[in-house]
Amino acid sequence: MKRSIVMIITALIISATIIPTPSFASEVKVDLAENAKSAILIERDTGTVLFEKNSDERLSPASMTKIMTMLLIMEALEDGKIQWNEKVRTSEYAASMGGSQVFLEEGEEMTVDELLRAISISSANDASVAMAERIAGSEKQFVKMMNQKAKELGLKDTKFQNATGLPAKNHYSSARDMAILAKELLKHEKITNYTSQYESYLREGTDKKFWLVNTNRLVKFYPGVDGLKTGFTKEAKYCLTATAKKGDMRVIAVVFGAPTSKERNKLITEMFDYAFSQYETKQFYAKGDELGKVTVEKGQQRNIKIAAGESISLLTKKGEKMDDVKTSLKLNKHIQAPIKKGDEIGKIVLIKNDKVLSENSAIAAENVKPASWWTLYKRSFSMFTKLQ
Repeated sequence: MKRSIVMIITALIISATIIPTPSFASEVKVDLAENAKSAILIERDTGTVLFEKNSDERLSPASMTKIMTMLLIMEALEDGKIQWNEKVRTSEYAASMGGSQVFLEEGEEMTVDELLRAISISSANDASVAMAERIAGSEKQFVKMMNQKAKELGLKDTKFQNATGLPAKNHYSSARDMAILAKELLKHEKITNYTSQYESYLREGTDKKFWLVNTNRLVKFYPGVDGLKTGFTKEAKYCLTATAKKGDMRVIAVVFGAPTSKERNKLITEMFDYAFSQYETKQFYAKGDELGKVTVEKGQQRNIKIAAGESISLLTKKGEKMDDVKTSLKLNKHIQAPIKKGDEIGKIVLIKNDKVLSENSAIAAENVKPASWWTLYKRSFSMFTKLQ
């Protein structure tokens, strides 16, 4: 019996220039973030580090902690565990949070959409705890989820004690870990619909109408900035994890421990200016681009579409000549039903001079259920008769 597995492994010769691996940052002497305790600047698609300063130092992240909180909210939405229009009740504990808040009252209900706006725009501690309790049952259980996710992402210098970033012993992160966390959050494209808003309102139509103003002023004053999260406590000083996009290039900048909010914004602005003036991104595939089809073993349908799991790019130094880069699609050996849309079924590999530059996920673009016994029998019988 012939077994036909259609594995579309195409190699395209594409002109592009790459910068060296993330260690490149240590080779470039750039005078940035002088007044920060630590900082890092990365290009989002490739993860290439363009600048770093004390990037692995463990420091208090303050409300940048909420990047993880928002990530777990977005994952719960994607998994269908919560719904955008679902109303969430505020507990006495959530209502008791100090610091930045939207003054939720015990028993007050807001939708997930409203609470996420409160968190992402106004850095609301009460909204963060209300969502933590809805997702995990308690903030304590939610913190366990936060630390488990940090472990999955390989965050070696991060440990959380709460969902808000309020001062707590043994609650820390690093600039590098925050950049990785921001990179993961940005995979959920809807999040910037929230973090990019400069202002919004809660409780409209009531005498308790509440004005939300983004704590990240750069979303208004720096073109292309659409997130992510500020932070401040007396211990942490002024912190910010920010992202900006121009053309195909998105960068993430993190600052810990700036002396003032004005200086924090200045440092981030200088890092963005440096990135966009010196580099550009060459995109090969956008997230969701179809790459071809592959045969599925024992599936209701024999072939499924393959797509790019993320935007696949290389970073180029502006003005440099382009060299040959090959891309190839390498699929898993056995692709068998059931398959869920979004499952990784292979890798898109970028290669230069026989050296692998990067590997990116190739995913199933549709669901495939297992074929019935009768379907498999008919296929086998049909294949047998063709061989006669």
